[in-house]
Amino acid sequence: MSCAGHCTKVPRNSNMEKLQHGYLFPEIERHENMHLEKYPHANIIDLGIGDTTEPLPTMVTSSMVDFVRGLSTSKGYKGYGPEQGEQALRKAIADVYYKDLGIKPTEVFVSDGAQCDITRLQLLMGPNLKIAVQDPSFPAYIDSSVIIGQAGDFLDKVGKYKNIEYMKCGPQTNFFPELHKASRPELIFFCSPNNPTGHAATRKQLEQLVDFAKVNGSIIIYDSAYSAYITDDSPKSIFEIPGAREVAIEVSSFSKFAGFTGVRLGWTVVPEELLYSNGFPVVHDFNRIMCTCFNGASNIAQAGGLACLSPEGLRAVKSLINYYMENARILVNALASLGLTVYGGKNAPYVWVHFPGSKSWNVFAEILEKTHIITVPGSGFGPGGEEYIRVSAFGQRDSIIEASERLKYLLYQQKN
Repeated sequence: MSCAGHCTKVPRNSNMEKLQHGYLFPEIERHENMHLEKYPHANIIDLGIGDTTEPLPTMVTSSMVDFVRGLSTSKGYKGYGPEQGEQALRKAIADVYYKDLGIKPTEVFVSDGAQCDITRLQLLMGPNLKIAVQDPSFPAYIDSSVIIGQAGDFLDKVGKYKNIEYMKCGPQTNFFPELHKASRPELIFFCSPNNPTGHAATRKQLEQLVDFAKVNGSIIIYDSAYSAYITDDSPKSIFEIPGAREVAIEVSSFSKFAGFTGVRLGWTVVPEELLYSNGFPVVHDFNRIMCTCFNGASNIAQAGGLACLSPEGLRAVKSLINYYMENARILVNALASLGLTVYGGKNAPYVWVHFPGSKSWNVFAEILEKTHIITVPGSGFGPGGEEYIRVSAFGQRDSIIEASERLKYLLYQQKN
């Protein structure tokens, strides 16, 4: 690219040049805006990005309002807080979310969201590590790996980055990687319940994952952002598995279980037993990263998070979870009634729908064109997502019912 105007002498980060297209969800939004230009009066239903839609519980917002009012008083004003998070919230996360798992408040780091922590963990680990991801998986794992310099060149023929190991997790293997075929990655990004497939790893599967990491000396970056949606006996935390404290870091969030997508609040757990190859505790370096790159989560958001973890707050957010999971049930039933193979919707608010022989972007485009519904093409989550679309159950009930009817009408017409 030539310089048309004034150009500095600063070269572009070569890793940025390796990123493919735009980040998935802004790319989806671009398609939505183009569709609106074509159909300005269309009633678009967005089942794409996993954004919550229901109001926050009153007791949660009241706690934030009270805190804000206190900021107007000498007694209630607070400025900078600890970069690691307020002690009361760190303790509540350890006591409520990791009850009986031995997680200490000092191992909990409060943040502005799981996605931000994924990038901080990449900064912590640096560019010289071999990584592995589930395929399909949340695109932030791969894109952050590209930016930090771990990924290598993009191989167009296979749709993969050279230095990333894509561990295929499809229905043929019960959405779990065939670890005996994997190389020896130093970092393993693993999400359960998985985004996009909705699969929650079983206890046996996670035991295999922890054993694999221990044998190979790997660190697991475990994303449990959707664990509150688990309805069966699948583990909600990697730390339920014996030995995980020696090989795993867990990232989680208030976004999806409490509706904090806009409020922004999450956390990461780094156990004291997790050590680098030289015996130095990882938790000390992560603490330094947080202190260097972060001034702490909003104290207003933390007040709301603390309210979520009270007995009344937990009951309130559980009702939100039940609402979204009923949405998922409606979508699953509608799509399955047409003979489609549908996964997910049981332990996560995502429905993973198979369209054999079809390109996922083509399916996305046809659904948008003919029903005015936004979905997400599966290939946006990696090559293993080709032939699938992800449908989000986040939405208001009337929109979910309307979307179900539109999809049934379109797909019934195609079959007949």
